[in-house]
Amino acid sequence: MFDKYLEATYEDGGRGPACFDCWGMTRLVRHQVYGLPLLPSWGYVRNTMPKEFTRAVNIESSAMERCEPEVGAIACIWRGEICIHVALIVEVEGRLHGLEMKPSGATIKPLRRFQDQYLKVSYHRDRILPEQA
Repeated sequence: MFDKYLEATYEDGGRGPACFDCWGMTRLVRHQVYGLPLLPSWGYVRNTMPKEFTRAVNIESSAMERCEPEVGAIACIWRGEICIHVALIVEVEGRLHGLEMKPSGATIKPLRRFQDQYLKVSYHRDRILPEQA
């Protein structure tokens, strides 16, 4: 299910289908695989712009709710008040994993191994409106 994403290469500002950065992969997989709304591109934001990346993450997460890790949740990795990376929580063989794109390439790691890489991770999911429940 995730093979085509794992074969992709890293490109800062990449939005697919063959090249992604962390936001590009996160937004496209949650849309294509899980049918969640396609979030804005923010394609001009580069990894050399941590304040702008953090601003984009804060804007998008303000329309979401914090949650525990779950399928389709966006994982935001923080260094202090700056968001330095995002990933997506996916299910592989009935277990939660972190799918992420880094300059070294895309990986899927079991949730514990994914979390152990980082000091501070917050998880965010789409809000479920009462009429959707």
